[in-house]
Amino acid sequence: MIVLIKGKVKFPITLDPSVWIFDDRKILFDDLFDVDKLNTYERAQEKILEKQANAKVPPVNQNKIDKDRKAILTKSYAMPLAEFLAHAEIEDDATHAILHTSSGDKKITLEQLNNCYLLFSKEGKQLKDDGPVHLYFKDGSNKNKPIKGIKQIILQA
Repeated sequence: MIVLIKGKVKFPITLDPSVWIFDDRKILFDDLFDVDKLNTYERAQEKILEKQANAKVPPVNQNKIDKDRKAILTKSYAMPLAEFLAHAEIEDDATHAILHTSSGDKKITLEQLNNCYLLFSKEGKQLKDDGPVHLYFKDGSNKNKPIKGIKQIILQA
């Protein structure tokens, strides 16, 4: 239930979507394609990052799980992939990505990869049958037919 980011990156990364439910960066799937809600989310994330950058003490994880328990157990969530790609530091000569899935390989551009979300929880459950993640493009072009069963994201030139 992990996803590897490797290939033309300085730092290969292993993603564990099972822990993202506790991550404040997660987005309700229902809000992914609502421009107003998504813009509000992105502004809130920018403020959080700015506050953390200016903090003199380490951030304290305010555990909101008890408050959000019902939502976590019933809603669907996605995670933006761009921040993980930034941490992996894509090499300058990379031009595209190969998504290694349970049903074969799919090729997408770096622009598409940087503008996508990974669905990791559907109705409060991990995506065990066709997961660990489903990829949705930010523009909603594959909203009804996401790329499923992604095991590896391989950056290539």
